[in-house]
Amino acid sequence: MAIDQLEFVTLSIIIGTLAAIVYSLRILVLLERRIAWMDENIERITTKIMQEELRIEREEQVIERQISRKRRR
Repeated sequence: MAIDQLEFVTLSIIIGTLAAIVYSLRILVLLERRIAWMDENIERITTKIMQEELRIEREEQVIERQISRKRRR
């Protein structure tokens, strides 16, 4: 009878440990998905900022050309 209880406790510990591992892996997968989503958003924001920077640089070049033309006169 004591052996049956010992086996039951041992199996319970093993099953509990396996359940904890599976739950932890589930949480890790969810976190990985969230991080991937955040990375995509950061990439989109970076692309928008880069486009805006390029637009500003083009505008600066136009302004500098206009200023240099006015100085020549």
